[in-house]
Formats: sequence, C-alpha cells, structure tokens
Amino acid sequence: MQLSVVGLSALMLMASNVFMTFAWYAHLKELSAKPWWIAALVSWGIALFEYLLQVPANRIGYTQMSLPQLKILQEAITLVVFVPFAILYMKQPIKLDYLWASLCIVGAVYFVFRG
Repeated sequence: MQLSVVGLSALMLMASNVFMTFAWYAHLKELSAKPWWIAALVSWGIALFEYLLQVPANRIGYTQMSLPQLKILQEAITLVVFVPFAILYMKQPIKLDYLWASLCIVGAVYFVFRG
C-alpha cells in the first residue's frame, strides 16, 4: 500500500512534531534543575531529528500542497501531538478552552483545504 503525498507528508510531520515537542518542552520537566544552556544544548540535539523529518516532509508536501496548506496542516498536527504530550507527559489539566482552540484550528484546516 502506497501513501499519498499528503499522507506521507502528514506522517513525517507528525513524527517531526514529536521530536519538536520534546525539544521545546520536555526540558521544563526533566532538566529544570540544570542551567538553561544545558537544556538548550539537549533541545538542539533533539531538534536535529525534528529537522531531519520536517524538511523532507515539507518538500514532499509542497509538490501537491500550497505553502498555506502546509502551514495549517503543520499547526493542526502540532495540536494533535501537543495535547496528549501536555496531558500525559507533563501532567497538565484538561481545560474546555483547549477544545475551543482545537475547533478553531480544525476550522482553519477546513478553509485552507476546501475547494
């Protein structure tokens, strides 16, 4: 079974977002007692893997999607990855406002991909 260009790009962006989310936020939990520059170096190391997936994902996606479509898809994927990370890994409480924000992003995806 072969994935579509959009599907392959979305899967790669999802994987890159896992790395990005950990690079950006996991240090708040795991390295809070360390100096900021150590957290930055660790985060840069993690972010390398994000870029190794994100750059080719955008190049692949750009063959069939416009730049605004790629950006909105990226934002939606970021939310799909971030919410479970925040709840399960960072132990943040769920708020109803997150649902409303999510619906706004779903609306953005609809408008940028319609027609």
